[in-house]
Amino acid sequence: MPLSSHVPDLPALQLLLDVAATGSIGAAARVHGITQQAASARLRTVEGLVGLTLLDRQPHGSRLTDAGTAVAAWAERVVAAAVELDDAVAALRHQGTARLRVAASMTIAEHLVPRWLVALRTRFPGGPTGPAVTLTATNSDEVVRLVRGGGADLGFVEGPAAPSGLHAQVIAADRLVLVVSGQHPWAHRNRAVGARELAGTPLVTREPGSGTRSAFQAAMAVALGAGAQLSEPVAEFGTATAVREAVRAGLAPAVLSDLTVADDLSSGRLVAVRTAGLHLRRELRAVWVGGESPPAGAARDLIAIARG
Repeated sequence: MPLSSHVPDLPALQLLLDVAATGSIGAAARVHGITQQAASARLRTVEGLVGLTLLDRQPHGSRLTDAGTAVAAWAERVVAAAVELDDAVAALRHQGTARLRVAASMTIAEHLVPRWLVALRTRFPGGPTGPAVTLTATNSDEVVRLVRGGGADLGFVEGPAAPSGLHAQVIAADRLVLVVSGQHPWAHRNRAVGARELAGTPLVTREPGSGTRSAFQAAMAVALGAGAQLSEPVAEFGTATAVREAVRAGLAPAVLSDLTVADDLSSGRLVAVRTAGLHLRRELRAVWVGGESPPAGAARDLIAIARG
């Protein structure tokens, strides 16, 4: 079916929407980088095409007529669909050569990203036509540094709050768990461990910059106050695997993501200890630079998969 001759082009529709948003033909013209006279002429052409008066022009601004409001509502959907089409075409053009650089915190990289990548590949049947993904597994602070510096196109972090200077979207959640070996006295106690007792207990921890460590410290600050002092760690390790092994060996308790200790808890290699007065649920986020919407193509697909 041929397109009607009464349908304006996309830039003209966007110009009409910008007049509606700004209340002024001159302001809309500045958005488009054209003169007010050119913008006014283009809008009169639009009115001629549709055969309707769309704007009520006043000395101090312009507003949409009832017909203009109706046309603008339809135009908004047309422009949004055009943007979606443009993004999709861009993604298709780059499928064969696209390389998506992902940086993820250790917990997310080890326990979530692998199955996300499997799901991503199923969106590009034929194997080689899909994007080539490289994954850097590190702590959350380093993920933020890589994304800010252009060393990664997309990041996944697990800290207590969204990092400044980056756009972020919550994609999942997990919960921190206090774990001990089966021989530790806490493994058999009936009452929960309170925040103050936990603050006075030396723990095995992840290294500074870890999202798990930052989230735990933030939860303790909420429970005890910002000035609360925590005991110095017995040991610090760069991976959750090393922390788990130290706890299993009886070195000290630890606070880790439930994602990292699920198998150890189900097998009895570790024991979860109840806590009181602590909010240990946290949000996992995707982070990127640029616009408020995630980057088009494989990055956006991966975030959609992560969100389920």
